[in-house]
Amino acid sequence: MKIAVLGTGMVGQALAARLSVLGHAVTVGTRDPEATLARTEPDGMGNPPFSAWATEHPDVRLASFADAAASAELVVNATSGFGAMPALEQAGADNLAGKVLIDISNPLDFSNGFPPSLFVKDTDSLGEQIQRAFPDTRVVKALNTLTAHLMVNPKELGAASTIFIAGNDTAAKTTVTELLQSFGHSDVIDLGDITGARGTEMLLPVWLRLMGTLGTANFNFSIVR
Repeated sequence: MKIAVLGTGMVGQALAARLSVLGHAVTVGTRDPEATLARTEPDGMGNPPFSAWATEHPDVRLASFADAAASAELVVNATSGFGAMPALEQAGADNLAGKVLIDISNPLDFSNGFPPSLFVKDTDSLGEQIQRAFPDTRVVKALNTLTAHLMVNPKELGAASTIFIAGNDTAAKTTVTELLQSFGHSDVIDLGDITGARGTEMLLPVWLRLMGTLGTANFNFSIVR
């Protein structure tokens, strides 16, 4: 499958690398490809620049948001919460129309420091905002409740754990579920329509507290029933 991963951070890198290993034709989307490759300094969290990752993954193409989305059959939004809407607007509604969009972003607001708050919650969600802004796109919220490397290699935990999906389009959710299963996820719970994104996004304050308490991001939720 031709897949565009929008975002060059750790989430985007993890998704793009795993998808490429699984045999998909992957393009990473960014605002300015030349500027992205020209950066040599670590990012704000001390991670190596994208150019170093790109050198290790020559099969993954880098393009503008619009070019990446236009050539893709499926799109993954792996941008930050505040960056999601601008990135998708640059990708273009026409380039996203009719396509499945996996939205991994979380509406985290770090303006008052850590831990962050949510800039949308309770009666709305970032997933819903994206679906309203791009009504012809089949948005599925997924993978936003665990750390990047576990998104694509959940078996690293050594035990089964749970992830959630939410979206309006049944066929799109089937496509996403099959992709998640190819990553190794064995327990995928469908929370219903895109309003289910409210619940998964509002899990983030709990996730952040757990990370602080456990001293690691190497964990996931497991729904026992």
